[in-house]
Amino acid sequence: MTHTYTVTGMTCNGCKASVEKALQAIDYVTNVSVDLENAEATLTMSKHISTQQLQDALSSKYTIQAKTQTKNVFASATSLEEEKPLVKQLFPLFLIFGYIIAASFLLNFKPFNLSNFMLDFMGLFYSVFSFFKFLDLKGFPESFKMYDPLAKAIPAYGWVYPFIELALGLLFLMRIQIPLALLITLVILGITTIGVTKSLLDKKTIQCACLGTALKLPMTKATFIENSIMIVMAIVMLIKIYG
Repeated sequence: MTHTYTVTGMTCNGCKASVEKALQAIDYVTNVSVDLENAEATLTMSKHISTQQLQDALSSKYTIQAKTQTKNVFASATSLEEEKPLVKQLFPLFLIFGYIIAASFLLNFKPFNLSNFMLDFMGLFYSVFSFFKFLDLKGFPESFKMYDPLAKAIPAYGWVYPFIELALGLLFLMRIQIPLALLITLVILGITTIGVTKSLLDKKTIQCACLGTALKLPMTKATFIENSIMIVMAIVMLIKIYG
């Protein structure tokens, strides 16, 4: 007999392998196939096994439940399953944004220069966010392609994206090739924002990969706003340069 289950908490290929190994070790399970993108596990068993037995075999990081026909569950991070207020879930993102804004302001406090403030903000934004992606360079592409159209179409893009962010951060902070960096920002964040918007409209519950997989953040309107701020800054700076 074959049954399909929803497994939440998986964020990378390492999680997928861990779940497969744990389920395959259960008596009477003859075959296991885990789909990371759709957060599903298909089990073939020679004897009925209760969902509780399956759950007991897994780490507490993962939750397994029988898949229903009326609910389509997309990939989800563990933090999405916890009944925490959205503000608490997004606290790491807000905290990092606060630090970046404060640092950018202090760097341009006397005298205050709006253009330099925005360039420093964008440079620090890319540098900090790329750092978190590098913490799990192997797992990031799997999470990123769940909503970024280009990463989904070209898997290699997900692997090089953290390096692109780091390079852009350095260009902004060192004031090198600013027009080119701004144009690239519009392109890559524009593509990501399209994917984010589609996920929000489809009401899919997935993990945001903006801070890699080290911090489990839900895809929300905050992610859209985060990208929009960077896009608006890039447009303003281009107008200042070519206006």
